[in-house]
Amino acid sequence: MSAPQPGDRRPERVYAPDFLTELFRNPLDPGYADAAAARRREAPAEPARGWRAWRAWSARSVSLVVVVVLGFLFAVAYRQTLEDEPGRSQARSGLVAQIKERESETDQLSTRADQLREEVGRQRDAALSGSAAARLRDLEASTGLGRVRGDGVVVRLADAPGNADAVTGMGAGPPRVLYSDLQGVANALWSVGAEAIAINGQRLTSTSTIRSAGEAILVDFRPVTGPYEVSAIGPGSMRRKFEDSRSAALMREVAQKTGLSFAVRESDDLTLPAAPEPQLRYAKPSVSPSPSASGVRSGSPGSSGSPATASPSGGGR
Repeated sequence: MSAPQPGDRRPERVYAPDFLTELFRNPLDPGYADAAAARRREAPAEPARGWRAWRAWSARSVSLVVVVVLGFLFAVAYRQTLEDEPGRSQARSGLVAQIKERESETDQLSTRADQLREEVGRQRDAALSGSAAARLRDLEASTGLGRVRGDGVVVRLADAPGNADAVTGMGAGPPRVLYSDLQGVANALWSVGAEAIAINGQRLTSTSTIRSAGEAILVDFRPVTGPYEVSAIGPGSMRRKFEDSRSAALMREVAQKTGLSFAVRESDDLTLPAAPEPQLRYAKPSVSPSPSASGVRSGSPGSSGSPATASPSGGGR
């Protein structure tokens, strides 16, 4: 290798810019700077900026007016509600008082009806012979129209106690006794030999109904409230057979899962009241006209040539 001569020309060295140095020296991309300059050159005139400001002020004003109007309406509605509350409370109190008054009158009339029924029974027994009166009493006891007394079973059902919610603190609705539960218990007691059944003092007959109206349970259209006691008079083996029934097993399972109360006990002396007199409807044959065999004789009084018809009172014999 030969040493370089003084006349030889050295190649130029190219220095590339350092990326980090360039980044810190020019942090803003040139494109953003160009866009900002273009916006400044094309900026709208002063009236346009005033129009936008006016629109923004108008929108804020409209929003403020709407908020004020809504607040005024809510205040008026709240004040009206407070003013109407005494009237509603008074009307509610009046209705409650009327209901209690009607219930008291109904209880008095029911007591009076029971007394009259007993008086009628005594007079009837005095008028009838001994065997006929005994047979009639037996028929009344079997149909539910007579008061009965004897040994039997009492099935007690009650709603589960209400428990407060652990999060909200509000009372949670407890599992309630349904009308179908009372139906199942009553049918099971009938099937194991019950001779007479009453639910909270309401005697069941062949035409009795157990239904629900909202949260109330109706027995023969009379409301009953918990705890519910289904009392039944029957043979001594009735309790054992009932507890072995499917209805009792279902109620025990429901009570275990929901906390509903279900208990069965024997009673040595039960008295079940008589059921009210049923309102029975009878079918009656319609009275059809029957023409006379010989027709209407000519010359008879009132004859007009039309066939004779029998009167509804039986005068066509």
